Amino acid sequence: MERPSLEINLPDTHEEGKLYVVDSLNNLNKLNVCPDGSQHTLGEDEEEDPRGTGANTTGSNIRSQCLFFITFILTLIVSLALVSFVIFLIIQTRNEMDQISSRLVSEKKNIEELKKMNNLILKHLNQSGIKGKGR
Repeated sequence: MERPSLEINLPDTHEEGKLYVVDSLNNLNKLNVCPDGSQHTLGEDEEEDPRGTGANTTGSNIRSQCLFFITFILTLIVSLALVSFVIFLIIQTRNEMDQISSRLVSEKKNIEELKKMNNLILKHLNQSGIKGKGR
């Protein structure tokens, strides 16, 4: 499988700069041709580092991005759990308030009925007391 060569007119630079530009173009070509094999190209980047430092900035950048996304996803999950818990507490509090409100309404009705019964008893006692005094 032959790949077309990239012909680019580079301005006069130092030999090390040319090597860096060519290596960068090769890496870019590898990433464009084989996007699924990005792990394979990362291993090659480590071996073909033109600066000779042995540092793999692309790999550490991807690791930091993965760490960021994992942290971001965990933060979202924890936030979702907290929000769900708060919503659950709000619903439970609302249900409790509805129950207390219905109890108060029923107790108010009971108190009104007791007042009516009390008034009827007082009227009955007053009437019977008046008749008893008159006899």
